[in-house]
Amino acid sequence: MRAMVLDQFGGPEVLHMAEIERPAAQPGGVVVQVAYASVNPADWKAREGWLAQYFNYQFPFVVGFDAAGIVAEVGEGVTGVKVGDRVVTASNQGRGERGSYAEYVASDVERVVKLPDGVALREAATLPTAGMTAWEAVTNVANVKAGQKVLVNGGAGGTGSFAIQLAKMAGAEVAATCGPHNVDYVRSLGADLAIDYRKGGVADAVRAWAPDGVDAVIDTVGQGSLLDSIEMVKRGGVVTPITTLIADETMPDAARAAELGVRIEIASSTFPNQPAQLRGLVDALGAGRIRVPEITELPLDQAGEAHIRVAAGHVRGKIVLHVSDEVGQ
Repeated sequence: MRAMVLDQFGGPEVLHMAEIERPAAQPGGVVVQVAYASVNPADWKAREGWLAQYFNYQFPFVVGFDAAGIVAEVGEGVTGVKVGDRVVTASNQGRGERGSYAEYVASDVERVVKLPDGVALREAATLPTAGMTAWEAVTNVANVKAGQKVLVNGGAGGTGSFAIQLAKMAGAEVAATCGPHNVDYVRSLGADLAIDYRKGGVADAVRAWAPDGVDAVIDTVGQGSLLDSIEMVKRGGVVTPITTLIADETMPDAARAAELGVRIEIASSTFPNQPAQLRGLVDALGAGRIRVPEITELPLDQAGEAHIRVAAGHVRGKIVLHVSDEVGQ
């Protein structure tokens, strides 16, 4: 099969097209023929070797956590999906196996979800990493409820786009930070207040909107971009930074947070939570309760360019790689 592989850690130039063996379905597993793979910040970090703390890389390695396509093979004991089904999946790359920048990818069946007829493969590919991370932050960690007020830091990115909508789906009012060119975009996702962070005064804007403080801050940017977030949250509320894998990342002051009665809890989607999260996202998309972020499509052989754009930041929505025309839509 064709795949974008790396034979060593490095910059985007180490990614190259190669022919490698197709994965076989293991007991409890599924092989998916990939139509689209979506690109996440974790992908370029995996390319550079950041994930070596979690698993042993076996070269040639294929990155990619997200894919949508059709089931090509099912392993022993698999129920619920069959060959030919249109599905979305979170791959086994997080376990050290080859990822989704390839014509075929292996996944555990619990993270393979059949798609409703009205959901296109291109759209579905955006769901797993960004959507599950947003679900973890909004639902599992912050436990957002109807009537609450939530601030999403970085509302125009993939995770932020889903976080806005999931908080709205829960019945909350939502403010979101973004750049000036994304104000209309985050409003279109349902944000009640769009704050242009480049103008400064984010804290003042939040206090004017929520004088008693917000119930939760979902920080999809991190890297010290909103260290005063704890000052914007009411007592008993939570600041939920998304894990970035950056060592020694600057975080809000824990002692000050404790003094304010504000909890800081990092959100990182975990294997035990992912099956329910992915099913929930597919159901919400199929029912029209959420929509996918804005999509930029690139061919598979431009995966390196996709990594450059994602690593630079400020990508609106999601980048997806078009892997194969054979699978359909």
